[in-house]
Amino acid sequence: MLLSLVLHTYSMRYVLPAAVMMGTAPTYVLAWGAWRLLSAVLPARFYREVDDRLYTIYQSMVLFFFENYTGVQVIIYGDLPKNKENVIYLSNHQCTVDWIIADMLAIRQNALGHVRYVLKDGLKWLPLYGWYFSQHGGVYVKRSAKFNEKEMREKLRAQMKAETPMYLVIFPEGTRYNPEIPKVIADSQSFAEKEGLAILKHVLTPRVKATHVAIDSMKDYLDAVYDVTVAYEGTVDHKGQRKLAPSMTEFLCKECPRVHIFIDRIDLKDIPEEQMYMRRWLHERFEIKDKLLIEFYDAKDSKRRNKFPGKSVHSKLSLKKTLPSLLFLGGLTASMLLTESGRKLYVKTWIYGTLIGCLWVSIKP
Repeated sequence: MLLSLVLHTYSMRYVLPAAVMMGTAPTYVLAWGAWRLLSAVLPARFYREVDDRLYTIYQSMVLFFFENYTGVQVIIYGDLPKNKENVIYLSNHQCTVDWIIADMLAIRQNALGHVRYVLKDGLKWLPLYGWYFSQHGGVYVKRSAKFNEKEMREKLRAQMKAETPMYLVIFPEGTRYNPEIPKVIADSQSFAEKEGLAILKHVLTPRVKATHVAIDSMKDYLDAVYDVTVAYEGTVDHKGQRKLAPSMTEFLCKECPRVHIFIDRIDLKDIPEEQMYMRRWLHERFEIKDKLLIEFYDAKDSKRRNKFPGKSVHSKLSLKKTLPSLLFLGGLTASMLLTESGRKLYVKTWIYGTLIGCLWVSIKP
């Protein structure tokens, strides 16, 4: 019984972070909604500047839990500029924590508020978050034949017209690499073989549509493309086989000691414009990712495993960048919940905010 209690207590370590992150969502949406209404008659650029600042506050709080609370070591390799840029961020995709990795890099460039995502269409139905991500400049896309290129271009052009800073995150694989679903990996490899492309082991064959539309639409607006490869230490079993990457819950339970992030900054002039050639280029970039991950997971020399080649930096995030946001949002939410009227407003925000959000995203992408 004692052992069961210990194990239960250990697994509950994610409850406080989850409660705070989810619990402050209505407060955040209310603050954003008030600003949205106040700024209705103002230029779009002015609205975006404050929206980015609000987003920075919320995501800084999230990073308090994912970095400071967990104590994870963030190991960075390659070229991460110190200054913020307008970029497209391309990464391998293996778990939900991948979304947080983009935040980890952006905050180190003081660009956290600029992060926007290309998301699977189904995520737009998330309570509160689905609607807000769209309002913050996120782009929802459908897969394969249902992909709406015109819709995505229009959304990106509207962002550029408003002079919105872009840190646009794309996962070209389209779905997660999951060792526990071998059929998805096998299908991806069969497709690559059929198309005469290199067969990849630790990543899926990338899809080029969203990447091509984004780069082609914003080529005169972007400073660079960040090609990012992520590996989570501890995702190999006792037989040396790759395991499932940590979920957000597992990560918050401190089950990942180190995250390794390799960044390659690519100039736009080095990327082909034609979709056919860009497809080949993107696959070659994923071949490089695959080689990095083979070295990380499968290197014969044990000293070379669990790290990428080249120089690395252990980058520790200061509490000054995260704790104030936690105290501000947590305090604001707590003060709201202390009064009966505040609690009613809180509940109504969850209910009506979700309903209005679902109605909005069903009408407008």
